Parts: sequence; C-alpha cells; structure tokens
Amino acid sequence: MPKSVDAATAEHYVWGEVCDGWRLVDRPGLSVIEERVPAGVGEEWHVHDTATQFFYVLDGVAQMQTAQGVIELQPRTGVEVPAGVAHRFFNPGETDTRFLVVSGPNARGDRRASRPEL
Repeated sequence: MPKSVDAATAEHYVWGEVCDGWRLVDRPGLSVIEERVPAGVGEEWHVHDTATQFFYVLDGVAQMQTAQGVIELQPRTGVEVPAGVAHRFFNPGETDTRFLVVSGPNARGDRRASRPEL
C-alpha cells in the first residue's frame, strides 16, 4: 500500500554545506526531491547525461542558468532541463528558496561538472 511522505519522514542530506535535500521518491526510474537553498547560494555548473530534470519552485525565487540564457522562476513556476544541457540552479533572492526537482531516470550517479561555453 502506498505511504504518505514528507520532509519529516524522507531521507535528508546536505549539499553545498548550507543547502538541504529530502528524497521524497528515490528509485531507479524516478527521483523526486524537495530542496532548500539559502539566499545568494546555488549549485555548481553540471550536466546529466541521461536524466531529464524538472525544477518547480514552491517558495522564494530562483534562476535556472544555462548556456542558452537565464530562466527566472517565481513561486509555482518551473522549467524542464533536458539530459545533456549544462545548468546551474541559483537563488538570487533575499530569502530561502524551496523547490522540487523531479528526475527521470534517477539522477544519482549521473552528474558531472560541466561549465557551458557562454
């Protein structure tokens, strides 16, 4: 029988020394993670070779930075990042940003550093 899941019951991890992640769904074909990123903080540039990701902002503001440009995200907006596209999630706001990142297949082990040619 399916079980209810939330940040209190999900596996928690810390990334970038100050950001939080909660693995809401974590299986080979699908990953759903809730994350919290403080103001002025973001990911390193990277790429996923097989996983397509969808980022959906719950609270705060964010930027999805790619070689093709910057996508500004407000609460209740999202962006899909196809496999093979170098990207960087960044919080340009003054408060924490909380968002969901959905990856198919799961992005664990499918991440490598990659700075795009701008």
